[in-house]
Amino acid sequence: MFHGLISRERADELLAGTEGAYLIRESQRQPGTYTLALRFGGQTLNYRLFYDGKHFVGEKRFESVHDLVTDGLITLYIETKAAEYIAKMTTNPIYQHLGYTSLLRDKITHRLNRTRSERKKVTFQQDEKISPSPLSRRTTIKDGPEKHCNYEKIHNFKVHTFRGPHWCEYCANFMWGLIAQGVRCSDCGLNVHKQCSKLVPSDCQPDLRRIKKVFSCDLTTLVKAHNTPRPMVLDMCIKEIEHRGLKSEGLYRVSGFTEHIEDVRLAFDRDGEKADISANMYPDINIIAGALKLYLRDLPISVITYDVYSKFIQAAKITDPDSRLEAVHDGLLQLPPAHYETLRYLMTHLKRVTMYEKDNYMNSENLGIVFGPTLMRPPDQNTLATLNDMRYQKLIVQLLIEHEDILF
Repeated sequence: MFHGLISRERADELLAGTEGAYLIRESQRQPGTYTLALRFGGQTLNYRLFYDGKHFVGEKRFESVHDLVTDGLITLYIETKAAEYIAKMTTNPIYQHLGYTSLLRDKITHRLNRTRSERKKVTFQQDEKISPSPLSRRTTIKDGPEKHCNYEKIHNFKVHTFRGPHWCEYCANFMWGLIAQGVRCSDCGLNVHKQCSKLVPSDCQPDLRRIKKVFSCDLTTLVKAHNTPRPMVLDMCIKEIEHRGLKSEGLYRVSGFTEHIEDVRLAFDRDGEKADISANMYPDINIIAGALKLYLRDLPISVITYDVYSKFIQAAKITDPDSRLEAVHDGLLQLPPAHYETLRYLMTHLKRVTMYEKDNYMNSENLGIVFGPTLMRPPDQNTLATLNDMRYQKLIVQLLIEHEDILF
């Protein structure tokens, strides 16, 4: 199989006349590198060969060169003999009826017909009859394009090796190859060709059996899997805090015992909505508040997403109060629906927390300091940028709390 340092021409001579034959040679052009020479279609094809514990020439990795060649011959044969058919696989409208769309039509129809909450388009104007104070405002609801919370979610596709024959659930065609024949969504289990994955709608419906935990799980994935508008952690913790903790001094600022907060995390991951976070289990309300902050902090994509982070920071830098609120509101409308609803619900709660400031000593500015870095994280995770942005993060959360009634 290995023929040492030989030329392409010599490899071609050795393989001539034997379809499917192959050898490995050291490259004359680049000594120290290796080439797989493979006979197919009456010609010798040359591929740069790599090894990192497994053999590969592309993204697929194989235990042996024999398996690599076998898979390569299957792929070359199908792509050569059925090129026209493959080209039509993802474009022929008939597959809309045979594949993915047909399989999920009932689920899609049900979700799209579900009652959605509508976001308001708001403008902020100062009343000329009142002194120009940032707190003196009136809101005008504009009729604009209707915004439904579709809770769309893209599929989380990963290369997958299928054991036995498998068919693509988008185009309903056979998935060929020895290994890594296609991709599978790790959230809902949808199996499709790699090329078909680019055409699948953003309508992943996560399967609870595939969601292994609550904390550190993508926000949209979690709420779609549980069919709830918001994460259960948010609802349950806020309910418990408002039941017995609104007057607790230093609420959200005072830390609970780390070990007990970790216990709450494990309870949610293990029991989900059946987790017991009552006073009998955790008398110190700071443990529940700490668990809520931990949940928000551990989200893989923060509540105020990376895509709109800079828009909020720029909005915080605007000096004119009305223009600043307009910019903040525009940023809110660009959040994914699940993130928007989570933020809305949290700000409504924090507004209630400030109503007990005489008891808990937590005003909107103090809460902004606590929740700013928790709800907003810069995309590049640059330490210096994070430090520079902290005052703007605090201001954004402070504004969201103070004006939650007109911003959401």
